Amino acid sequence: MGLKSNLHNLKEKYKGTKMAPAFNAIHTFLYLPNETTHNGTHIKVADDLKRTMNTVIMALVPCLIFGMFNAGYQHYKALGEIEAASGFLSASFWTVDNLIVGLWQVLPLVIVSYGVGLAVEFIFAVIKGHEVEEGYLVTGMLVPLIVPVDTPLWMLAVAVVFGVVIGKEVFGGTGMNILNPALTIRAFLFFAYPTWMSGDKVWVHGAVERDQMIAAGENLDAISGETILGSLAQNRGAGYEVMDMFYGIIPGSVGETSTLLILLAGLFLVFTKIGSWRIMLSSVIGALVMGLIFNAVVSSEWITESSKFYGLMSTEFWHHLLIGGFAFGTVFMATDPVTASQTNKGKWIYGFLVGFISIMIRVFNPAYPEGVMLAILLMNVFAPTIDHYVVQGNVKRRMKRLKVKTA
Repeated sequence: MGLKSNLHNLKEKYKGTKMAPAFNAIHTFLYLPNETTHNGTHIKVADDLKRTMNTVIMALVPCLIFGMFNAGYQHYKALGEIEAASGFLSASFWTVDNLIVGLWQVLPLVIVSYGVGLAVEFIFAVIKGHEVEEGYLVTGMLVPLIVPVDTPLWMLAVAVVFGVVIGKEVFGGTGMNILNPALTIRAFLFFAYPTWMSGDKVWVHGAVERDQMIAAGENLDAISGETILGSLAQNRGAGYEVMDMFYGIIPGSVGETSTLLILLAGLFLVFTKIGSWRIMLSSVIGALVMGLIFNAVVSSEWITESSKFYGLMSTEFWHHLLIGGFAFGTVFMATDPVTASQTNKGKWIYGFLVGFISIMIRVFNPAYPEGVMLAILLMNVFAPTIDHYVVQGNVKRRMKRLKVKTA
C-alpha cells in the first residue's frame, strides 16, 4: 500500500505538468487505472491495453528462456565441448552452463531493446503531452527474439530508435502505425548491416569473433553456424532431424527456433482471444500451398538438381513450417491487431498471402532464404486495401438485396 500511495501522490503532484505522462505510465503499469467512464456507452471489462500486452509477453517468455539455453547449447556444440542433444528434454541441452552463456548474451539485448525503446516513447510522450503508449511492451520483447544472438548492442539501439520513431511515432503512435514496429526494426538491421543479419557465422555465439581471430593468424578451428535455410539454399540438405527442427535445437534467431513452444504460445493467444486464429490458420494454408506447388515443379523435373532453387524447392512442403522464422512470424507478428486486416474475410486473405509469399521469397531469393519478414511487411501495407474491398463487397451485396426487396 505504501508504494501505491507514494506513486499516487507523485501522480497528483505532477498532474498537468510535462512529466505527468511518465508518472502515469509507471502508475498504470503497476496498478489498474483509477479513471472510469461516466458518459456514453462503454464496455465493462477487467483488462486494458497494458494487460493485453502483458498476456502476449507471457506467451513470449518460454521462447525467450528456450532461446537462452539454445544460445549456450549451439555455442558449446560448435566448439565440440558438448554432446548433441537427443531430444527436447535432453540433459545436454538444459544445463546451467548453457543458460549462463544465453543469459550473458541475450539479457543485454532485452535490456537495450526496452531501455532505448521506452526512452524514446517517454520522450515523445513528454514532448507531445500525451500518455505513454503501451505498444512497445510487446515490441521490446519481440525485438531480441528475432535477431542473431551476437548482434552488437549499439547496432540494436540504433535500429530500435529508427523503428520506434520512423515505424510508429511519425504515424501518430500506437494504433496508427502502418508497419509492424518489431519487423521495421528487423528490416532496418538487415538492410543497414546485412553482414550481421545473414550468413553462416552470426547465429552461433562466438563464431564471428573466432572467424576474425583465424583471419588474423590464430590457429583455431572455424565454427560453422549455418541455419537450415542457408544450407538448403546451397543445395547441401537440411543436416538436422525433423524433431530437432520441431523442438528448436538448431541455429537461428534467439526465439524463433522452437516450433513446439511457438505452437503452444499460439494456442494460448487464441484461447485468450488476443491472437487471430483465422490469420494463423490461413498463413499455414498459404505456406503449404506454395510448398506443394514447388514440390510439384521439382517432381515434374522442370528444375534440376544443379539449379540454385532446387534445395528449397525440393524440401518437403510441410517442413517449411518448422524452419526459419515462419512459425514465429505467423503467431506473433502477422496477427498484430494494428497492422493486420480487421475484417474476418480480410484476415483469411491477408493470412493466406502472408504464408504464400513467405515461401515464395524464401525459395526465389537464395541470398536471403527467409521471407516471412518481407511478406508480413508487404501485407501490412496492403491490409487496409484488402479490408476496403471486403467492406465494399459487403455494401454492394446488401444494396443488391435491398433493391430486390423493394422491387
